[in-house]
Amino acid sequence: MSILSASLGLTRYRIIEEVPDSILQEVPEKLSQNSFIDIDDTAEERSFGWTNIDDFLDVNWVQSPPEKAEFFAFSMRLETRRVQPAVLKKHYQIALNAELARNKEQGKNFVSRDRKRELKEQVTLRLRARSLPVPAVFDVVWTPSVNRVYLDTTNAKARALFEDLFTATFDLHLEQMGPFFMAMEELGEDSVEKLENLDPTIFV
Repeated sequence: MSILSASLGLTRYRIIEEVPDSILQEVPEKLSQNSFIDIDDTAEERSFGWTNIDDFLDVNWVQSPPEKAEFFAFSMRLETRRVQPAVLKKHYQIALNAELARNKEQGKNFVSRDRKRELKEQVTLRLRARSLPVPAVFDVVWTPSVNRVYLDTTNAKARALFEDLFTATFDLHLEQMGPFFMAMEELGEDSVEKLENLDPTIFV
């Protein structure tokens, strides 16, 4: 989903710290240092990092820079390999049967627990290497003038991954802006007590 879509789920954040100008000047460099690394030719289960919002394959910002007028715009690219449980079960059983047959030739009628664990890991790695990673892209817009960051998903796992990556990249911490925080921001800090004492209402 693109942040320019007609409809989307959006998560709003504020940056807790005051952001120094030195960090803002280093944003392109820091994005490049934490850019997405391709895992197509590996057996890695997951990879994630920053990429160009205008082209999710452009991890070097060749097509366009992350600076967009007063904003920074970029994307978090996540790719994950998944081996279906039924497929893993089938190929693990094949490997286990072959191991048991070899053991019987040597007079052994069992496969040790450690060897079973090793076989399962080997089969998982082999199947993972044969499967293509599934891509997902989440757009990000950072507005330094108001200390706000917008992420185009409400998925809890994607949010947690984004928050950790943002902090690791910029050494800045995010706080999600829920309805309470947004109401307090509009009405002022002296409205906290009133907001806390409000009763929920269903408008039907």
